[in-house]
Amino acid sequence: MATGLFWRRIGAAAMTIAIAACSSLRPDFVKQPSAALPPATDTPSARYIASELGSHAGQSGFRLLTKSTNALMSRVALADHAEHSIDLQYYIFNNDATGRLLAQRLLVAADRGVRIRILLDDINLTDEQRMLDALDAHPNIKVRLFNPFRTRNPSLLSKIGQFMLEGRRLNRRMHNKSFIVDNDAAIVGGRNIGDGYFDAGSDTNYRDLDLLAIGPVVQEASRVFDEYWNSDAAYPVTAFRNARDTQTDLVRLRVALAHDARMFAQSDYAQATLEELPNGPSGDRSGEWFWGPASLIADEPEKIDAHGDEPGLRIGPTLKTMIDAATSQVLLITPYFVPGNSGTRYLTGLVRRGVDVQVLTNSLAGTDEPAAFSGYEHSRRRLLEGGVQLYELRPSPGAAQPATAGGTSSGISLHAKAMIVDDAHVFIGSLNMDPRSKLLNTEMGIIVDSAPLAQAVKQFFDAAKAPENAYQVVMQKSRGAASGAARMTWIWSEQGVTKYAHDDPDATRMRRLEVSILRLLPIDGLL
Repeated sequence: MATGLFWRRIGAAAMTIAIAACSSLRPDFVKQPSAALPPATDTPSARYIASELGSHAGQSGFRLLTKSTNALMSRVALADHAEHSIDLQYYIFNNDATGRLLAQRLLVAADRGVRIRILLDDINLTDEQRMLDALDAHPNIKVRLFNPFRTRNPSLLSKIGQFMLEGRRLNRRMHNKSFIVDNDAAIVGGRNIGDGYFDAGSDTNYRDLDLLAIGPVVQEASRVFDEYWNSDAAYPVTAFRNARDTQTDLVRLRVALAHDARMFAQSDYAQATLEELPNGPSGDRSGEWFWGPASLIADEPEKIDAHGDEPGLRIGPTLKTMIDAATSQVLLITPYFVPGNSGTRYLTGLVRRGVDVQVLTNSLAGTDEPAAFSGYEHSRRRLLEGGVQLYELRPSPGAAQPATAGGTSSGISLHAKAMIVDDAHVFIGSLNMDPRSKLLNTEMGIIVDSAPLAQAVKQFFDAAKAPENAYQVVMQKSRGAASGAARMTWIWSEQGVTKYAHDDPDATRMRRLEVSILRLLPIDGLL
């Protein structure tokens, strides 16, 4: 018997045993299509938004959410002001302090009659599933899972078996992130729902960017949500066999979430958040908006079924067109930067025609994805030799931290995904600059033509790349080296003193070994 066939049969047997012991998909589940409700016109938020939009016909308004605490409280404020509908689409929704806080606010909104639809990717769900099942028992809340495993809460054995048989399908995930309220206001960007994304984590906290949007772009976000919600890959949680008394679970969850929300409100984190919240975290409070023509772009949900690259299903070509038009400068912010040979040629080609290209990404010491970093290492020297400027965020920066909020973590990691072209055009969304985002995951984001917004995002970029916060990687000649010989050098500042290194600074031996091994594997297309 061929070895491959043998292991496929072992995998099939493992999955059959695991599925028999788990809550599997029912053949008779019901899935009702639904659509976004019309934009609200009869709420205080709607009247405020209409007054703001009145002098900006055809444009959308934006607030840039750089502070993690503001990003969290903006979502809370929007949920608390919702009167008709809330639609959420996320890759991760953790069952932790901030995740449970938002779940509690959603439940309160549902109790007062707000229709809530929650669409989550299934790959990271573990102990969240019981909470989601209980929420779905509420008559005003519906939960769907995108591209799920065949079993609910699969065991490790079941996951291994299913990946062996359906690896191509299960390796494709929904990475979109949106939070839409009353079809009037939306938050779109890079943050998932969880402590690490809101500076409440005890380990690594992420530096990220979101846009709070009003205007026509919100209805575009609702259209995209409907496409995913009604797609063949979205399954109701009730599609799985489940003998639990979810109504009883809902009663218990209501009590537990209310208790957790009270505890959170009394925490030092919550008090610090209230003290530093600026005016206007939500759509119905006065404050400044960035205005400009905008478009929401999103991969088609059918991308997860595509064989090979089908450009018509993804947003990459639109973003390339935006960068192609650059005449002076392109700034790229991405936590995982795997340009590959073609991307490296493209970016160095921009430099050759006079465009200043700068990239902010994670350092080896700061990344949470060593595999992705191994792909970046393949291209780093060629990028530098081609004139691309590289900055790598430090895991423990100095006092001038970009967009910090006083978290208690042991380090930070970049998670923002943004592009700035010629100080006038901005993209903020979920797309990493790597093959996985390009070909495997579904992604979304917003393109805005607004010089003031571009300047605000550039300030985030400049603060993050400052020597106190990031290593700049350069090609530098060593003293006494032969003519033309240069080596990669990392430059940064600590307490006003300039530091230098000729290898990735602050990375542990284990991390270096891990990346060295990963570099030997032919996995760039999966990163």
